[in-house]
Amino acid sequence: MTKLFLTLTAAAALLIPAGFAEAQQCKKHQTTQISTSAAADDIVDTAVAAGQFNTLAAALKAGGLIDTLKGKGPFTVFAPTDAAFAKLPKSAIAELLKPENKDALVEILTYHVVPGQVKAADVVKLKKAGTVAGSNVKVSANDKGVMINDAKVVKTDIVCSNGVIHVIDAVLMPPKDIVDTAVAAGDFQTLVAAVKAAGLVETLQGDGPFTVFAPNDAAFKKLPQSAIAELLKPENKGKLAAILTYHVVPGKVMAADVVGLDSAKTAQGSEVSIKTVDGAVMVDGAKVIATDIECGNGVIHVIDSVIMPKN
Repeated sequence: MTKLFLTLTAAAALLIPAGFAEAQQCKKHQTTQISTSAAADDIVDTAVAAGQFNTLAAALKAGGLIDTLKGKGPFTVFAPTDAAFAKLPKSAIAELLKPENKDALVEILTYHVVPGQVKAADVVKLKKAGTVAGSNVKVSANDKGVMINDAKVVKTDIVCSNGVIHVIDAVLMPPKDIVDTAVAAGDFQTLVAAVKAAGLVETLQGDGPFTVFAPNDAAFKKLPQSAIAELLKPENKGKLAAILTYHVVPGKVMAADVVGLDSAKTAQGSEVSIKTVDGAVMVDGAKVIATDIECGNGVIHVIDSVIMPKN
């Protein structure tokens, strides 16, 4: 499933901009085009009647979400059109529609749904919105329009009996967990190998949330290669796990909060020291070089050195 999510994420990055202001000006015409009685129809019936959400309707059926989105709600749905789904590889879509991939499909679909009815005028005031999937979508607005993550809002305020639909031009992908995010980044190969050797993959793919101060490959290269090879041996699994969990703080601590701390207790049990030196945030002796890489179950801050527990 990791490969499938990476394929979909890459495909979803191909977006075509469109104007949000134009969408608002055409709102009345677009609502009529979607359905002549949109306010009387629920979200599913409105989408089916529109004729441009066939793939979404098929996905909702395969995911067993028809009854949910025909329910009382209210819901706000950021709905990808057939053209949006067409940007994804057909093989990936076919794979997702298989019964054995129902859980992954449901996660993707519910990532397009926000509880409550949020009209366009309120959407533009937000910076993020919590989805039914549990992860947030990022909301940004500028002179080019409104973006939900990297998808452009192209039609707004299609009012239904149990909520509202805003049409987007790309399929949204839920953020990957910490391990999958590290794998996808490509510059945490040693860290990923260490996490596997220490038996911590399932832990860092769990609900969390976790804050990980993640050394990149360059950070690990500062250590003697013989020391790394020794740590990766099965007999040193406990020691390796202690070092890795020293890089993990329970909870989701964003950069804005990290800078306000003097220390933080790690999952290993010891505390890391945190201080700001010449504008740079230091965790023990490691410099934070990238921040706020949000994942489905936490956040990653990249550090330039491997830090070692004090006990």
